[in-house]
Amino acid sequence: MNNSKKLISEVSEIAYRNEKQYAGCAQAVIGAFKELTGSKIHDDVFKAGTALMGGIGCSGNACGSLTGAVMVMSIFLGREYDNFSDPEKIRFESSKLSKKLTDRFIEEYGTVNCWDIQRKIMGRSFNSWDKKEYAEFLKAGGHDTKCPSVCGNAAKWTMEILIEEGLIE
Repeated sequence: MNNSKKLISEVSEIAYRNEKQYAGCAQAVIGAFKELTGSKIHDDVFKAGTALMGGIGCSGNACGSLTGAVMVMSIFLGREYDNFSDPEKIRFESSKLSKKLTDRFIEEYGTVNCWDIQRKIMGRSFNSWDKKEYAEFLKAGGHDTKCPSVCGNAAKWTMEILIEEGLIE
């Protein structure tokens, strides 16, 4: 297995494992890249992904694994604070990568929204703020296989894009 295929496989497995073991889809993906790339992903970036889970604060909106993955992509190709004016238009190059990832989500799940993804993979959505619904989410395999598979895909697709773009070797 060449290095690219190995990285793609590893990041997917780590993101899957992180979601299954710890929950928190955005951090599952960010943490997988932190584990594989070391100091490239700072602790503050990991911490910043905390409340993105469950579609931003468990509200069912933009999937946390997607938003976490976009944070990762922006670390590899993003505008620096010291270059806020961005005459090179790096922010648009970064946005092109995020669009590629978003398109893969839509191709696979038909949406980028957490609760819509839940409907697709579990037959219904779950309000994690409601204890009974959260218990049903767990019973449906939410943190056992369902959301871990979304995290694994998000990490895999992100790594593929970063490799295709020459941002990770």
